[in-house]
Amino acid sequence: MKITIVGGGNIGTQFAVHCAEKGNDVVIFTSEPHLFNKHLSIVDENYECIHEGDILYATDRPEKAFVNADIIILTVPAMIIPKYEKYIYNYAGNEAVIGIIPGNGGGECVLRRCIKRGNTVFGLERVPAIARLIKRGSVVRCIGYRNELHVASLPGSSVNRCADIVESLFDIHCTCIPCYLSLSMTPSNPILHSARLRCIFKGYIPGVTYSELPLFYEDWDDESSRLLLLCDEEVQDICRSLPECSLEYVSSLKNHYQSFTIKDMTAKISSIPAFQGLETPSVKTDNGLIPDLHNRYFVADFSYGLSVIQQIGEYCGVKTPNIDDTMNWYRDISIEKEEFRFRDYKILSCDMMKEFYLL
Repeated sequence: MKITIVGGGNIGTQFAVHCAEKGNDVVIFTSEPHLFNKHLSIVDENYECIHEGDILYATDRPEKAFVNADIIILTVPAMIIPKYEKYIYNYAGNEAVIGIIPGNGGGECVLRRCIKRGNTVFGLERVPAIARLIKRGSVVRCIGYRNELHVASLPGSSVNRCADIVESLFDIHCTCIPCYLSLSMTPSNPILHSARLRCIFKGYIPGVTYSELPLFYEDWDDESSRLLLLCDEEVQDICRSLPECSLEYVSSLKNHYQSFTIKDMTAKISSIPAFQGLETPSVKTDNGLIPDLHNRYFVADFSYGLSVIQQIGEYCGVKTPNIDDTMNWYRDISIEKEEFRFRDYKILSCDMMKEFYLL
């Protein structure tokens, strides 16, 4: 198959290696094709090579990337997907299968006209493993490969086919999720990152600086766990309000981390090996550190993550005071004001949302 990977970052490189290793013709669509070697590799926590493969080429020309593509895998942040949707619609055929990795952030709505013309869109609940680039265009380090992946699709009738594609690439068992809305509601980064950032920078206003900041995960504290658990429960309240959408597949973070109290959650998150050493997104100024409000932890996980969950709650008439307060905090300090809005895609009510997701 010709598989086009959109994005040459952590996840894009990971997918490119696995796709190429399986003998597919892999093209990476990136703004920096000159940085990419033909041979790419994945190393483990000990920096030993565990997967490798040769891509056809990297390119910044959409006609070379998307014409005749059998599968297109989007690994870019959700707010960038509208830019690539135009290329996909204009150059790819209506039989191409389009994947969004991970599947939250509203990308499925952005691809609505592709779905209408016949394309299948699928997403993963979470990425196959935590990936960090060692050398852009060459080597990525992947830790903690999952034993199972959850796949959903639009239309829902294509989910088995999409699960088979993912299994063939990663040799990881895939569970089929009946409704794509489950991916939009998954409380991973939109809850995890937003709760933590709000607690770290709760007193921030323009002009405030910090002499030092805690590590994002290793220094995780009870205040962050408390807010995380409160927002997580509000997600479950929304899920319970939509029984027809089979949102029981949206696993609470309490279950995901097997931590049911504030203390246990703090101990768990602060001790996960794959999270060690990750810094809080910040910018160094002459007067000290300030939050990096252009970082994807802010721009993507609030405006295209938590905001999506908040809007679904509003459509369903479910109160989400902690999610609301967290979004309002972000909006007060944000630099980039653009957010995902269901109404931009003619989804104006709970019934219209169900009609779209229950395709």
